[in-house]
Parts: sequence; C-alpha cells; structure tokens
Amino acid sequence: MQKIDAELLAQKIINGDRFALSRAITLAESSRIEHLELAHKIIHLLPTSKTSKRIAITGTPGVGKSTFIESLGKYIIQQGKKVAILAVDPSSSLSKGSILGDKTRMEDLAREENAFIRPSASNGSLGGITSRTYEAILLCEAAGFDTVIIETVGVGQSETLVNEITDLFVFLQLPGSGDDLQGIKRGIMEMADLIFVNKADTFQEKLVKDAKLDIVRSLQFLPTKASQWKRKSIIGSGLIGKGIPELWDLINEYYLFIYENNYFQKNREEQQLKQAERYAFDLIQQKFIKKLKEHPISQDKTISAFEMAKNWLNNQHLE
Repeated sequence: MQKIDAELLAQKIINGDRFALSRAITLAESSRIEHLELAHKIIHLLPTSKTSKRIAITGTPGVGKSTFIESLGKYIIQQGKKVAILAVDPSSSLSKGSILGDKTRMEDLAREENAFIRPSASNGSLGGITSRTYEAILLCEAAGFDTVIIETVGVGQSETLVNEITDLFVFLQLPGSGDDLQGIKRGIMEMADLIFVNKADTFQEKLVKDAKLDIVRSLQFLPTKASQWKRKSIIGSGLIGKGIPELWDLINEYYLFIYENNYFQKNREEQQLKQAERYAFDLIQQKFIKKLKEHPISQDKTISAFEMAKNWLNNQHLE
C-alpha cells in the first residue's frame, strides 16, 4: 500500500468522501500493525460524536436481517438522518473467503446519498462481527453518520462482543420458531433491548400471536439490564415496512431514557476500556507470534507439549 497522508485522508472523510472512508476502514481491518496505527492516527484527527446511535441487529439465518435493515435504513433517512450499515459476512474456515453480498441485497438503500454500506468478512472472528468493527464505527461517526447499524453474522456464534461496542441490541425473531431456539435464545434475549418479530405478513395470525406471547413470557424471567431499560417487543415486517416507524419511535425512546439516567456516557466509557483491553491482547499476541517465528519451539520428545510451550515462554524476553 502506497504511503498515505493521514491528515489529507481525515479531511476527505470530514468532507464526505466515501472512498476515503472506505480506505480508512480497510486500514483498520488490516492485520498489519502499522496499518492499524495509521487508522487510529486518522481517527484521532477526526471529530468525536457524542450523540450517535450504535445499533446491533442479530437473528437466526433466514429471519430477514438484510431486508429488515434496508427498510429501517430507508425510514431513518426519511427522518432526515444519515445511516451507515456495517454488514459482516461469515468467512469460510477453509478458503477464508466471504461472499460479501449485503450491498447487493440492499440495492435501494445502497443508492441513497445519505447511506453508506460496508460489507466486511468476519475472518473467523468471534462475537459475530469482524475484529475491527469498533474502528469502523468511529470512522463512520466522524464522517457524519449519526446512526450506525451493525448486522452480525447471525445467532450461533457468541454475540457478546457486538453487545460490548453498541448502545442498543435488536434481536429479530420469526413467528413459529418456538422451541427450536430455546438452546440459544436466553443468552441473546438477555442482551436484547428490543425484540422485533419479523415476517409477520407471511405467517398465520395465530403463529404471530403465539410468538408475541412467548416473548412476553420469556422477558418476565430475565434479569434487569444494566441500563435499567425494560425490554420491549414489536411485531412487523421488514419487507412491507410494517412496524418500522413504531420501532424507530422505541429506539428514540430508548436513547432518551439512557441519556437521562447517564447510562449512555457510562456505557461508552466502558466500551473504550474494553476495547483497550482487546488491543492489549492483540499486541501481546503479535509479539509472541513474531518471537515464535524467529525462535521456534524446541521439539523435545522427552517432555509434554505443555512443558515445551512453558520452557519456550520462560526463555523469551518480550519487553
């Protein structure tokens, strides 16, 4: 990658240059430490948003996340806002490839001037998101996108990480899923602030009502969230836009609630601290990997693999 002028790129991002924003996100997603350092130099030169909305959206495969997000994104733009979508596609554990098809699945939204869609590969990252989604959020906010939506790869991986870098967690549910989700639902429901029963227009009315009742019952047994927000559910359809205006009203109600009880600021500070801890682990890991390449582990067949590793670590100087 050719030498990049951080100040020039930062100014272009402030001026609304989409190519510059994409380029900065690419730097942040790079596995090379010098690229990450350059990305953070750019972030440091950019304005920090204190009123942005960071919204995570997850749900089982087939629940209609992309269609729902496109409908929500278009509605947000109609309210005079700018929206960025960070859509994470699962990577193959063998080829490391990813389809990155979210931009094609949101064709109408992709054509909107006040929308920015960035598909990224998860690269095997846990938490349902790419390991550098946090930087992408900061860059999008600095570029003037007051709402940033993170679409995770879907329930089945740990969603804890995405919960730790966002303010609001929306869980999409399908009518009739019932007991099929019991093994994973509780953990997700505990993190969720809003539950949206999607595709209500394509299911029988009884299944929709049963799904709503099932959610209401489940919420009664969940612990109170740190924000003190009382979880809410809504029925709708991303395909036809049903329930989207009501959902946006609930999102604004939620943000007003966490502004007033100071949870918003407290949560953002905790997010920054947790991210600093992740950086520390990453930097330590990179140093160990570099040392390991320079000085491989001695293959002493008289001791166990654990002892080999322990002896190797004792002989390293990582200061």
